[in-house]
Amino acid sequence: MCATCGCGDDAGTRVSDLDGTVHDGTVHDGTVHDGTVQNTVHAAAAPHEHPHPHPHPHDHGHEHPHDHGPDGHSHAPDGRTLISLEENLLAKNDLLAARNRGWLEGRGIRAFNVMSSPGAGKTTLLVRTIRELAGELDIGVIEGDQETSLDADRIRSTGRPVIQINTGAGCHLDAGMLQRALDALDPGPGSTVFIENVGNLVCPALFDLGESARVVVISVTEGDDKPQKYPHMFLAADLVIINKADLLPYVEFDVERCVGQARRLNPGVDVLTLSATTGEGMDGWLEWIRKNPHAATAAVGSAPRSGGLRV
Repeated sequence: MCATCGCGDDAGTRVSDLDGTVHDGTVHDGTVHDGTVQNTVHAAAAPHEHPHPHPHPHDHGHEHPHDHGPDGHSHAPDGRTLISLEENLLAKNDLLAARNRGWLEGRGIRAFNVMSSPGAGKTTLLVRTIRELAGELDIGVIEGDQETSLDADRIRSTGRPVIQINTGAGCHLDAGMLQRALDALDPGPGSTVFIENVGNLVCPALFDLGESARVVVISVTEGDDKPQKYPHMFLAADLVIINKADLLPYVEFDVERCVGQARRLNPGVDVLTLSATTGEGMDGWLEWIRKNPHAATAAVGSAPRSGGLRV
């Protein structure tokens, strides 16, 4: 159980490449329900190392960040044990995130953590982005969902590599999950990785993955009060995208009010209004990607362009 948000821990997390290979630990042959044999990776109880072509720090120690009393668990009446556990969990995550960040920066790889509530349009945005930047950037995607590979299958249809993380009961990705997914994706130097986080405007804001930048997507169908309701998410954002702009004539959504709320929380945040469905406003998003740090090393076939749009 995650003490930070109460979701299930990552014991049931599955990292797969959609070809039947699960990347979670040691490899052995396994038979699936239809009788076919595939390579399967299961989390191992003992520490081990991954033979990866790009050295990637791993921490496989088994820790119990809380004290056990005679009944197995001791909890102070004032909640100090719970607070200590939460701090230890986040500290371990932050250590892994720092390792991820160093691994990515050492290879000139940009990683954008894309977060939103369910249905805001993250996958539609990424599919259109990949197609718009085809031949210009070397893009890979890491998809996070509790179950299914539906969104990953949509990404795969673009021809770009994608790794699926299924978190089970988990409501967010963490740095350890990203570490395993990066091992499986194996992005090339100078490439761009989009991480589609689990649909949730709360917990993903708390977990540093080691990403280059955080992108928060909201849709006009959700209402213009989201920055007020979910301040931690907007405080953590480098960019806020207001999506489904084509529906503005049909819903009650005040763009200026929403932008004002976001900037009161986070004065330096970029805000873009667009429609991933129609393509309206997509140029601003593509320019934001091009101008982001490490863009000069990420171009494929053409030089990145400077500039961008701040609304």
